[in-house]
Parts: sequence; C-alpha cells; structure tokens
Amino acid sequence: MTSVVSRRAFLGSALAAGLVSTAACAGAPQASLRPVARGEDIRLRGLTSVDELIDGAGLGGSVGFAVLDAASGRLLEDHQGQRGQPPASVAKALTSAYALDTLGPDFRFATEVLATGPVTDGMVAGDLVLNGGGDPTLDTDGLAALAAQLKAAGLRGVTGRFLVCGGALPYARAIDPDQPEHVGYNPAVSALNLNYNRVHFEWRRGGDGYQVSMDAPSATRRPAVRMARMGLVARDAPLYTYADGGGFDDWTVARGALGSGGARWLPVRKPELYAGEVLQALAAEQGLRLPAPQVIAAPPAGTALARHSSAPLSVVLRDMLKFSTNLTAEVVGMWTTRARLGRAVGLRESAGQMNGWAKARLGLGDVALVDHSGLGPQSRISAQDMAQALLQVNQRLPLKPMMKPFPLLDSRGRPIPNSPLTVQAKTGTLNFVSGLAGFVDTRDGRQMVFAIFCADLPRRDALSRAEMERPEGGAAWNRRAKGLQQDLIERWAVLYGS
Repeated sequence: MTSVVSRRAFLGSALAAGLVSTAACAGAPQASLRPVARGEDIRLRGLTSVDELIDGAGLGGSVGFAVLDAASGRLLEDHQGQRGQPPASVAKALTSAYALDTLGPDFRFATEVLATGPVTDGMVAGDLVLNGGGDPTLDTDGLAALAAQLKAAGLRGVTGRFLVCGGALPYARAIDPDQPEHVGYNPAVSALNLNYNRVHFEWRRGGDGYQVSMDAPSATRRPAVRMARMGLVARDAPLYTYADGGGFDDWTVARGALGSGGARWLPVRKPELYAGEVLQALAAEQGLRLPAPQVIAAPPAGTALARHSSAPLSVVLRDMLKFSTNLTAEVVGMWTTRARLGRAVGLRESAGQMNGWAKARLGLGDVALVDHSGLGPQSRISAQDMAQALLQVNQRLPLKPMMKPFPLLDSRGRPIPNSPLTVQAKTGTLNFVSGLAGFVDTRDGRQMVFAIFCADLPRRDALSRAEMERPEGGAAWNRRAKGLQQDLIERWAVLYGS
C-alpha cells in the first residue's frame, strides 16, 4: 500500500495545484508523446502506468475501463474496455436513460383509491380499491395524504370490501433470489409498493425480555404492521429466517444476537397487503373504518375518490441514482417496458427489452443485463458500451445533472481542496464487484465520459449465501477498488486535461 499512498499524494497535490496538461493522442499509457515544457515533462513522466496502477490495487480478477472525450466521442484510453463485466448499481444509469427516453422527465406515477359504487351519506355502496400505479417512492405519508383526501370527500365507510391491487406489473418475490433472505435491498416487486417494500423491525430489552415492534414509519407517523411477524428463537444461526405464512411474512431472529436493542429494515414479500394494512390504519385515524384488505389481480371499474402522484421522473431518478434504491430501478424499468410494449412483462423479460433498446437506440454491443438495478451478478456490459451510452444519452436528455458528485480524496481520505476536477458519477457495489461510471469536467473546460468495472468473480462465486452480507475481506477489497478508480480519474485529468 505504500506505493498507492505515495501515488495518491503525488496526483492529489498535482490536482490541488490545478496542474493539468494534454496528451497528443488517445491511449497514451505512461507519458506525453509530444514535446512538452520542462514542468509538464516532470509531471507526465511521474505518472504511473495503467498496468502498475492495477497491479498495485491488488484486486485479482479483472479490471476494465474506457474514457471518452465528451465533445468528439473519441476513445482516449481503455483497458479491457470491450470485456463484459457485472456493472452492479452502475446499471441504474442505463435504466435511467431507458426511462427518460421512453417516459420523459416530467412523467409521474399515480396511486388511486377507487369506489366501485356510488357514495351515499359517506358510505360507498360497493368496494373501495387501493390501486397501485407503479410508484416506487410511495411512503406512509403518501398513504396518509390519500386517507386525508377520503375524509375531505366525506367518506365514512364501505358496504363492500377493501381491495388492494398491484397487478399493473407482474409480481416478483425478490429482485435477486440468490441474495440473503433478510436484506432490505432485495424486496418484492409489484405495482403497489410502500416504503421501498421494507418493514421496520425494532427491539428493546426490558425486565421481562424483549419488546419487539414491526411498523411502517415515516417522518410524522408510525403505524404498526400485523402482516409482518417476528419470533425470537434461542439459536446461534442463522440470524434470520423467513417463511410464507399465507397472509403473513413470518420472520424469526436469533435471540442471542439482539443485544440490548436496535433496529433494521427487513424486506416485504407481500407488498399489496402491507400497503393495504397501513392505509387501513391511517384511514381509521381519519374516522374511516375499512375492513381487512384483500388482494386482487386486476382493478375493477370504478370512480377515483383520491389520487397521489409521485415527483416528476427526473426527480425520482435523481434520488435513485443518489441512494441507489433497487426497488426504484426495477419498477421504473418494468413500467418503461410496459409503456413501450403496451403490456407488462416480468422483471427478467423487461431487462431483456431494455437490452434490445440499448442496442437499437444507442448502438451498444453485447449488453446483457438480467435486471434494471444491477443486483443480479449475472448482468454484463462492457466499459466502452457503458461510457458510450452515457455520452449519447446525455446529448439528448438531462442525465448528467442527475448524478451525484464523486469526491476526490487525498492520501488521508479527505476531500482534495480546490480540486480542478468535478466528477459526477454512479457507483456500483456487490461483493468483490465495484463499478463507477459518469462524467469528468476539468476547470478549464475539458469534459470526459468514463466507465470503470472491477470484479473478482471467482472470489465472489466461492461465497456461501450466509457469507454474502459481510464477506471476509470484502470491505478492504472495495476500498482498494475505489482507490484504483480515483487513481485512473486523476491520471486522465493529467493526461487529457486541456
């Protein structure tokens, strides 16, 4: 690691001083190929080669990258840039492009409450239906707004049933079935989703044992949830188990691992029941009594009594890229495919439709994603294709402003002061997989587009399911991958800055 620190210190000091220069041709590996002034020559000759950077990171597996000039599209430098690699959450950038190109930045998702019969004296003569319109950002406060609209309309109750429907998209029990059962980033997918399909499990130890709660908290409310149940079991392992309890998500947890107290989000496998139960509780606060929710596959004809709309798609995608929410990516991708085909298809088939769009619309090569979020490690795309996709989409659609800033750090892990580089990018992380793709702007106006994929797939494939949440050596590997990504960006700034 000594060589990495010294390299970072050298490049960091060069960047902080605003020292950037121009290489004469693409792919210059170690030093400028044109005559340079004495000061430039010292800087360029001090650059470490690509192979030395990769060897110094000690990642194993394979590293592929590509960097393009944003103005001309010219390939500046690459290393295994045509090799298909798992992009992890970098795939969300392609999903964003797919959605923007099809739905447009102003598109909004809508969730409605329908009545199948007339309302007389505050009573629905028929059924009340909570109908999901694919909103991946619907939260408890959004359902509270629907309940308030029903109260404002004078509603007091229903003579029929309370129905919940998420059938506008095919149901998926989990995004990636190979992930650990209890991780909150791998929930079920439906057209009716709440709180990213996560339930909040909290525990506190008292005099008589543990107090356990399962709820759906928001900034202002904390309704209890009954459809997700937790049992405490005296065992060493596994930490959590899940079973389908019919109308319930049945969880158990190892009692000895709980300590004095804590909390975590668990995935929801029955999202329609979850949303229906929470709306039932929030409606009761408004004086509206609803029966227990019942799931239906398709909504009946009815009159909309209440409606909640999402933020514009551009905002939904900006937040998805910032927080890397897998559910948002899958629902947005599937809804986009639904709009393109005129019908809904399953998650894997929808990913295939997005691959076809990327090849036809963007001219990409052998892109083969298995989902829209990058959670599935079987997905493949090359660094050249990813960089080319970002370049082309950003020429037509506002993709770059949606990406979050990527800070460049000095050898002590602190942001480099007055850095002449601005990096806006999407990160991606799986066990022993790390990706970064986005845009680099130098202070003097040079713009570049890049993608970097690092993966040690043999090491990942050797993990058991129990090891996947916190694999030994995973955090250190990820730190080294991120260090290599910054080293490459700093290298390009010195070589290709103008």
